[in-house]
Amino acid sequence: MTITDWEQAEVDAANETGRRAMMFVHGLWLLPNSWEKWRARFEETGWPTLAPGWPDDPRTVEEARAHPEVFAGKSVGQVADHLAEVIGALDQAPVIVGHSFGGLLTQKLTGMGLAHASVAIDPAQFRGVLPLPLSALRGAFPVLKSPANRKKAVTLTLEEFRYGFANAVPMDEAERLYEEHHVACSGIPLFQVATANLNPKTEASVDVTQPARGPLLIISGEKDHLVPWSVANAQFKRWSKHAAGAPTEIVEMPERGHSLIIDSEWLGVADTALEFLDRQGVKP
Repeated sequence: MTITDWEQAEVDAANETGRRAMMFVHGLWLLPNSWEKWRARFEETGWPTLAPGWPDDPRTVEEARAHPEVFAGKSVGQVADHLAEVIGALDQAPVIVGHSFGGLLTQKLTGMGLAHASVAIDPAQFRGVLPLPLSALRGAFPVLKSPANRKKAVTLTLEEFRYGFANAVPMDEAERLYEEHHVACSGIPLFQVATANLNPKTEASVDVTQPARGPLLIISGEKDHLVPWSVANAQFKRWSKHAAGAPTEIVEMPERGHSLIIDSEWLGVADTALEFLDRQGVKP
């Protein structure tokens, strides 16, 4: 068992409602608490929510900065296994919403048949997705620049965070987001994605042929450096090719970057996800 006490408490609270839950999955350089505003918004509309961590995630940004080493060594497969265990403790398959590498994990879990419906926001690419824009390589360079980072926890400078996450917001907001949310991340996932198309056994893979999947929405930020439109759209096309009747949509959020779930305009993104689920008849 890898489920923590606090994760089990969130699972129990969701199960006690008797309703289907909404599960939020964070990506690199963030913690589960990056979803706090989203959870409040979705709970207003009747959704029980939970936001499990990656294995060994600290509970607060302060704790994470005091012990950045705890992030090291977490691979895509390890995180997916942990999240699958959390889902297995729920009474009903959840709707899964994930951002960045959380978006990749959302799609991986969807491909495993574990999601009732899914929303992948600026999702990191998986095997079979071919575009690799220069902006994405530059955004990942703080990790990929050294093979030794594969086994390490890597922290971004403010300048690196500004380029990769917060290029579409004013500088003062970028500084605030960096102070409030940024933590170290495991280096392994970025190396897994960078080499995914060279490794048939990569953990950075998604079964887009899953016949049991429900509706899927991919949300892309127009100005995202880390996951540009070409990458998000290539993922959409992979799913659409094997949709088998499952609704599959992609939306581009104008003037938005990779920070779109935590910056001052987050509500528009959250409501875009809610509107999609409502339109597809997906209810708590």
